[in-house]
Amino acid sequence: MIVPPVAPAPATTRPSTTDERYFRDCDTCITMVRIPAGTLMMGQGAKDPSALPIHKVTLRAFALSQNPVTVGEWNACRTDGGCGPPPRMAVAQDDTPLHNVSWDDTQTYITWLSRRSGHAYRLPSEAEWEYAARAGTTTRYWWGDHPGTALANCMGCGGTQDPRAPLPASAFQSNPFGLYDMLGGVAQWVQDCWFPNYTNAPGDGSARQSPSCSKRVLRGGSFRAGPDDMAPTSRGNYDAPVRYLANGFRVARDED
Repeated sequence: MIVPPVAPAPATTRPSTTDERYFRDCDTCITMVRIPAGTLMMGQGAKDPSALPIHKVTLRAFALSQNPVTVGEWNACRTDGGCGPPPRMAVAQDDTPLHNVSWDDTQTYITWLSRRSGHAYRLPSEAEWEYAARAGTTTRYWWGDHPGTALANCMGCGGTQDPRAPLPASAFQSNPFGLYDMLGGVAQWVQDCWFPNYTNAPGDGSARQSPSCSKRVLRGGSFRAGPDDMAPTSRGNYDAPVRYLANGFRVARDED
């Protein structure tokens, strides 16, 4: 079923964090969303051969940040001595999704967040990310089979877009799991090393690793990419130590 295009949801419609799905582990920690256990036919509907073969993944419950890490959340880490200055960005308001970051940069923030919160944070695995992006839906995007107009932050998505930087976090409606900006906005680093396809991919939702891993996976498209690139099955990769303008991240942790 195709959901008719709607205007971006204003920030005032953000779900209350008193909902039991949402939590923060400390006063300066990012808001997390509890994601239920379930199964995923990973790669279902993919047009990209790198997202094949389709395979079943069974995932345990985990938590994922409600939005990609923002400039303000990075600066909280900086104020506490855990992070350096944010990378160069044309727009760097507190609610701007942090971008122009490398995979290695993500580890700096995660190390601080884990120390500050007392919990082991990490990047999501590629399977966890796709499961969360789909949020129980089977259409091409969580809202339907077509990009629609003004439903996400990408080139060709229509509505208000800024070619210089991602739009503010939570500028668009959340998906059924209560997650913002899973599709479009910033391309999101995940834990997995890059492999050219899913042959021999794990079926338990864990990240796929390699001892000689120089490239890591990116998901979700970006404000500089088109609608095809933000489909939940679309995959990208980049050199782990290298920054790129469109790349950002969100964090995950195991449920207690």
